[in-house]
Order: sequence, then C-alpha cells, then structure tokens
Amino acid sequence: MKIEEIQRIKDEALRELRALRSLSDLENFKVKFLGKKGSITQALREIKGLPLEERKKTGAELNQLRQYLEDELESKKRELLFLEEDKPLDIDITLPGRRPLYGGVHPLAKVIDELCEVFTPLGFEVVTGPEIESEYYNFTALNIPEWHPARDMQATFYLQSGALLRTHTSPIQIRAMLARKPPLRIIAPGKVYRCDADVRHSPMFHQVEGLMVDREVSFSDLKGVLSYFAREVFGEGTRLRFRPSYFPFTEPSLEMDIGCVICGGEGCRVCSNTGWIEILGAGMVHPEVLRAVNYDPEQWQGFAFGLGVERIAMLKYGIDDIRLFFENHLYFLESFK
Repeated sequence: MKIEEIQRIKDEALRELRALRSLSDLENFKVKFLGKKGSITQALREIKGLPLEERKKTGAELNQLRQYLEDELESKKRELLFLEEDKPLDIDITLPGRRPLYGGVHPLAKVIDELCEVFTPLGFEVVTGPEIESEYYNFTALNIPEWHPARDMQATFYLQSGALLRTHTSPIQIRAMLARKPPLRIIAPGKVYRCDADVRHSPMFHQVEGLMVDREVSFSDLKGVLSYFAREVFGEGTRLRFRPSYFPFTEPSLEMDIGCVICGGEGCRVCSNTGWIEILGAGMVHPEVLRAVNYDPEQWQGFAFGLGVERIAMLKYGIDDIRLFFENHLYFLESFK
C-alpha cells in the first residue's frame, strides 16, 4: 500500500466526519472506517505481503491514522450530543400533565396504627417480639398446660426444631414483664399464625394485645379502658356487651361484643345472624402468670386483652370476607387511598 492510498483514506474520512449530523450517522462512520471490515482494517491486512521495513512504516502510519480518527470521532460525538440537548422538545406544552400514581397504606396497617394511637395517650407503650417462639413463652408461661387443646397440631404450626409460629402476641407480654419491673402498660401488635382458614379466619393474621400491671388495678379499670377503645374506634353510639368467658392466662375472663355494624343488629353472615360480633377477649392476669415472671401477685395486679386486627378492619370498612386483605387485588386496595 502506498502513502497516497493512506492519505486518500484520511481525506475521505475527514470529509465524511465533517458532514455527520446525527448519532446514527456517527455509528455508520465508525463501521465504515474503524470497524472489523472498515477501510483501515482492510488496509492493515493488505500490508502483510510487503517487505518488513516497509510493512513496519506503513503499519505505523495506519495505526496513527486510526488513533487520529478515533479522537476526532469522540470530539464529533460530544458536539452532536450537545446539539441534541439544545434541540427543542417536540411536545405540546399546552397538553394537561399526567397525574402520578400514588400508593396507599394497607387497610390492616391503617387499623394497627389507629389502635396504637387509641391506647398510647393512656400511657401504653408499643412493643414487639419474635414471630418464632418457644413453647415456654407461647404456652407454659401463660398458664397453658401441656394437655390444653391450644397446643394441638391442629391449631399450632410447629417447626422441626421444636419451636413454633406464635399463635398469639401474648408471648410479647411475657418477655416485657421478664425484662421490666412493674408498673407497666404495653400494647403488642404483630402477626400470629394458626391452622384455620375461611371467610372469617386466615392462617396468618394480626393481633393487638394490651397489658397493664400496677398495685391497684381492678376489673372496672379493664371495662373502662375497653369501653373507651370501642367508642374511639367505632363511634360514641356503639352498643357493647360483656360476657363471661375462659382463658388460661386470665381470671376472671370476659369477651366483649359490639353491635354488628354490617347489618345494624338485624343479623347477617358476619354476625351469624345474632346481631352481635365478638371483637376481643380479656381478663385479669392470672396469678400463675404473674408468678412465672417473678411478680408477686399479692402486691401486683393487672389486666390483659387481645383483639384481632382483621376483624376490627372488617367491621370498620364493611368487609365480609377476610381473604380480601391478602389477595392483593388493586381495585380493593385502591379504595383505601
């Protein structure tokens, strides 16, 4: 290859480089002159048959030309990018803008926050605990004996390690009492797990439990706090009733019902046609539970209560199927924005 041929390639490349007007033209130029089948690459292949000294000289000039064109190409690219940025946008600025899509807080999260806001002004502190528990915290310390049906495989998810998925948030109360000295007031929200599933039950659901321990705590205090809670959440006109019940960790125990807000007390599927819905269980802390956490029941008394968040949310929002909370249908979730 002669020097004149190298000069011809250079002149042609510079002429086309100056004529480039777009980034796509830039890419075509790169393929034509610097690509695997480009002019310079082809020229380098043709010099293989030249004498050694001539091949060295010609190869050096071709490589020098390649580097020169690459530098000029990069400079031209910056120039074209700058021109692209200055080019006016081809849009109609008089058109209305597109509203951004906003997410929303899940209804269960909204209810949990609202419940905590009801109790924190009364001096209750929000605490949490692990979802994988031992039998001691989930059952034994709560005065639930080994023969109690709540320990049965049909109700509890046991793990191969011998641990279990907590069936209620009451273990948080045990951990809090073991870690603190009385008096104390706590609210314990969180996920719990049981082998149960239908329109009113889910194998994973949420609870909020409360505990108050002090030297002079009475059953009247418990009823007063629960009545305050119900009217704050469901309104001043909410009908209430308290019924005797049984829980291993409280004595005496009760369940609190409210008038069904779905049917107005006339009877429906949600309230099993009774006009009433049970929303929580409660009672005075059993002396054996106090002894398990080294509290002297002769000096300290307390009450505890636990409620299902899903049930409260169903009543607040008029929902008759608990599965809607977990199926993630957008039309359902968007209604809570």
